[in-house]
Amino acid sequence: MTEQCNEENMFPLLGHFLLTHLLLETMKKTAQGRRTEGRIVNVSSRRHKFSYPEGIRFDKINDQSGYNSLSAYGQSKLANVLHANELARRLKEDEVAITANSLHPGAIATNLFRHSNLINGLVGLVGKYVIKNVEQGAATTCYVALHPQVTGNTGLYFADSNVAETSLQANDNALARKLWDFTFTLINNCPNNT
Repeated sequence: MTEQCNEENMFPLLGHFLLTHLLLETMKKTAQGRRTEGRIVNVSSRRHKFSYPEGIRFDKINDQSGYNSLSAYGQSKLANVLHANELARRLKEDEVAITANSLHPGAIATNLFRHSNLINGLVGLVGKYVIKNVEQGAATTCYVALHPQVTGNTGLYFADSNVAETSLQANDNALARKLWDFTFTLINNCPNNT
């Protein structure tokens, strides 16, 4: 593999995978020992539908030629959905009582644009009519993590506390497996992460 272990470039793609990987054995033991369902929730975005045309740029993960910030963001959000789907498949196959789902929390009024006076001003002026407050933005995450209606449901994508449609790429099982294997190889090549 020619990719270097570069935390700045890799974290958006690896963050959810690595954290889950580091906690998964403990989660399995807890779910089994307490005979209760564990839940893994990946926060993604509707923006996952607007990744690069190939979905995940496996051959160009760190390549800045052809880089587009919106497509790169979409790629990272697509990776979150694919990770949850592949993890759900693997946990089901292993008959482990842990679900894995992904979600879009919605557009939320946070301080994300605090360094852009123009955008921050527009969000402050118009946002209260079309953007969720923090509590509303957390609702879907809390629903997927805690609500009894989600029990046993895995490999799904939620928005506004309901199952929602994903892109065709997000439902591509072969792409999910390829991303899983690719990501596992990357974290194994970063000695501080395993």
